[in-house]
Amino acid sequence: MRTLATLQDADSGLIELDGLNLLKNPQTARSRLGYLPQDFGVYPNVSAEDLLDQIAVFKGFTHASQRREIVAQQLQLVNLYEQRKQKLGTFSGGMRQRFGIAQALLGSPQLLIVDEPTAGLDPVERIRFQNLLAEISEERVLILSTHIVEDVAELCQQMAILNRGKIIRSGSPQFLTETLRGKVWIASELAASNKPKDCTIITTRMSRGKRCVRVLSDSQPSQHFHAVEPDLNDVYFTALLLEPEVIAA
Repeated sequence: MRTLATLQDADSGLIELDGLNLLKNPQTARSRLGYLPQDFGVYPNVSAEDLLDQIAVFKGFTHASQRREIVAQQLQLVNLYEQRKQKLGTFSGGMRQRFGIAQALLGSPQLLIVDEPTAGLDPVERIRFQNLLAEISEERVLILSTHIVEDVAELCQQMAILNRGKIIRSGSPQFLTETLRGKVWIASELAASNKPKDCTIITTRMSRGKRCVRVLSDSQPSQHFHAVEPDLNDVYFTALLLEPEVIAA
């Protein structure tokens, strides 16, 4: 993510945005992108309005009247206008993330890069933030990294799974889920002697007090198993288990 944001050099390869080589033209690239890192620090004793105004100065907005208008627009977009005079140190995690999006959107970037945007948020804040990102993505390219499957299901038209720096799965969530249809099976209260041998165990977990085994198999492993609808968790875990087999669409 830092390489995409032009904050570090790439060892190899090419990154282009609308024909612009980001690695060779980092200053021009920065005018076209916004970035929200996973660890987004703020000055706790400064108000949201004042800090966003200062960041706008750094981004080239030199006229005070123009900045006031832009700052107000950004805070309204992320639903923080009523809290604009409030010190950032009093903000919740979700509010700080929304402020981070506001600063990333200054200058109307073509590309928005967001690193682990919902990590550490409670369920209500996560849904609110997902809704905000969904709205923003209608007008620009949005790239996000996340380990939370619900983020991918709710937000992404295209996804990729990385393992040790290599893409091992890519495509739409729907396509990748469909590749596992008819291959995911589950059994509960499975005795040790009945554990499947010729299949891949995806997960073993407790559900309603019962131990459930979820497996990947081209056919029913045994009479104890029944087929279930695959989901993105299955896509993720099977990708890591079967890394040599790369699937892309």
